[in-house]
Amino acid sequence: MAPTDETAQVTQDNAPLGTTPPAQPPTGAEADCGARMPRWLPRAMVLALALVACFQLGSWAFHQLTGLLINVLIAFFLALAVEPAVSWMAARGLRRGFATFIVFMSVVIASAGFVTLMGSMLAGQIVDMVEDFPDYLDKVISWINQTFHTDLSRVEVQDSLVHSDWLQKYVQNSASGVLDVSAQVLGGLFQLLTILLFSFYFAADGPRLRRALCSVLPPAKQAEVLRAWEIAVDKTGGYLYSRGLMALISGVAHYILLQTLDVPYAPVLAVWVGLVSQFIPTIGTYLAGALPMLIAFTVDPWYALWVLIFVVIYQQFENYVLQPKLTAKSVDIHPAVAFGSVIAGTALLGAVGALVAIPAVATLQAFLGAYVKRYDVTDDPRVHGHRRRVGPPLLARVRRALRGPNHPEAAAEAETRPGAETRPGSDGRR
Repeated sequence: MAPTDETAQVTQDNAPLGTTPPAQPPTGAEADCGARMPRWLPRAMVLALALVACFQLGSWAFHQLTGLLINVLIAFFLALAVEPAVSWMAARGLRRGFATFIVFMSVVIASAGFVTLMGSMLAGQIVDMVEDFPDYLDKVISWINQTFHTDLSRVEVQDSLVHSDWLQKYVQNSASGVLDVSAQVLGGLFQLLTILLFSFYFAADGPRLRRALCSVLPPAKQAEVLRAWEIAVDKTGGYLYSRGLMALISGVAHYILLQTLDVPYAPVLAVWVGLVSQFIPTIGTYLAGALPMLIAFTVDPWYALWVLIFVVIYQQFENYVLQPKLTAKSVDIHPAVAFGSVIAGTALLGAVGALVAIPAVATLQAFLGAYVKRYDVTDDPRVHGHRRRVGPPLLARVRRALRGPNHPEAAAEAETRPGAETRPGSDGRR
């Protein structure tokens, strides 16, 4: 029989004194109230699912559009590089779109002419190099035999190369990858057209783009954005122009050396050295000098040594004389910072990151330098790399230890030492 309210009341009244009566089970209405789901829980679950879905969708879209974003980034830096020339022509009365067209057509014509001349010259010289390769190989083998007293022959070397497993695998992979190379060439052309199109619009509509960006910012932030944009234009343009000029000087200097030594393919090697040495910081000169050294070695081993000496001397001249004068006002960053930025850019964006890393870091450095408060440095010897000496120098202490405490000079030094006191019982009484 189920307990009624009266029996429950009697049971509670008959409970012993000092004890807690047992809790009664909740009624049907109270049980429904406690088991009901809170009103905010369904909304929270729907909101969490929506956030997860949006994150997954955004991550998928970002990975799908990574190539386009990289192209836009390259186009933006290219537009910053041509901005000074476009602004100069627009200030002389030309329409900005027409000025941008003239600048881009000049760049395209110069690049196409350079590639055509270099391609024809390089193709002819590559054919000559392939035809003369047996003679080069004979010279290298004869020099090795004379120097190391070996007995090598060109026929054995050629047979070992032709019948090697890695060469056969390389030929098979190259034959199977012809279609892939063709697809990559077409993709590269499409990517180049995309970059040129975006960079043209960025340069031609630069003022409109700045106005659109500033229209969504408060007046205090607009000046900061315009200042950052101006710094980016100065640093990017200055970097490309200064590097181009230094590449020209480096190419001419190495061409004179290679032509003097009568090294073949001097024009192509000079262009190679100029481009690689300037757009790969710090170690680019040594990487670029490896190919001319190899070609000079086939002519005469001593010529390779002369090329190495010239590369080292020119690197020092470029670092301490030429580069500070050309990049003092454009891109003035430490070589270690430049090298680290190139490595970081390569790790993030590959070859594109290596190209845009230095102007990006220079822009960031200039922007931070304009707003970071600086103080006067204290006149302390440790600032200049000199340690503060405590006590006598190390050489004097070693000399005193070798002489011993009973030596007359040691006693004289002890008496003339600042703060020294005469001990009781000695000749000098107090």
